[in-house]
Amino acid sequence: MRNAFSEELTVLAGKDKRIVLLSGDIGNRLFDRYKELYPDRFYNCGVAEGNMVSLAAGLALCGMRPVTYTITPFNTARCYEQIRVDVAFHRLPVIIVGVGSGLSYAELGPTHHSFDDIALMRVLPDMAILCPSDSLEVKAALRAALNYNGPLYIRLGKKGEPVIHREVPDLVIGKAIIIKPGMEVSILSTGNMLPVAMDVAEDLEKRSISTEVVSFHTVKPLDVDLLKHCFSNRRIVVSLEEHSIHGGLGSAIAEWMAMTQNKGAFLSIGIADSFFKKAGKQGFARSYYGIDKEGIIKRILNLI
Repeated sequence: MRNAFSEELTVLAGKDKRIVLLSGDIGNRLFDRYKELYPDRFYNCGVAEGNMVSLAAGLALCGMRPVTYTITPFNTARCYEQIRVDVAFHRLPVIIVGVGSGLSYAELGPTHHSFDDIALMRVLPDMAILCPSDSLEVKAALRAALNYNGPLYIRLGKKGEPVIHREVPDLVIGKAIIIKPGMEVSILSTGNMLPVAMDVAEDLEKRSISTEVVSFHTVKPLDVDLLKHCFSNRRIVVSLEEHSIHGGLGSAIAEWMAMTQNKGAFLSIGIADSFFKKAGKQGFARSYYGIDKEGIIKRILNLI
């Protein structure tokens, strides 16, 4: 995902001279081509993420389109006050990009885990949230973000994620993408859990359970039209995310259900309400929390 982000941003910066990239002491080699072409539109802000966000806000007030980039918890939780006061309050068109979200950096310990970033961003007024599922959705998300007139958060995985789309999709903020049709179970996946969702769907199909898979690339604003359709036509609706079960996509859907008095069968799958204190890579961490293929299938079959 991060390679696709760098490549697409470099292309877009050649078309829009307002684009400026701010890095929080990360991605030096990743952005070599960008820096070579646009040295006057790149700032390495060092380990000073709060200052980076405030600088981005100032650039936005001057008519630029700033993009901040660093590891997710350092670009959300560490500088939350600056995002809230300097960016969101003024509804500035700053794009905040968190890389290595969820359990991507599982082996680096709790400082690098991000189970709460969607929750933090969701409560900020006018903050849009995009969680692309693969490298092609990353490119589409960045294009859409640069046309969005307000604060926006993009949540990225790390690298090596399987590519699900065959081409860059026509991504519209607030409109989910149906990846695979199905009639009984609908899996609403956000971010880099989409490949797992596809594997789950394949297994359920072998059990004669028709399963739909949707890329819910936008967590805010929600695609309420698709939610209405799913809850009125499917036996079970499942949300799937590499984020805490509190405050993420599942919570957003549950809130919508409560406000609309929807009584459909809903299963929210995410990271349990606990810190990850084990040692291991992303695959092990997913298994620990039961958000791997086997754990997800078990929970769906139990509900059925």
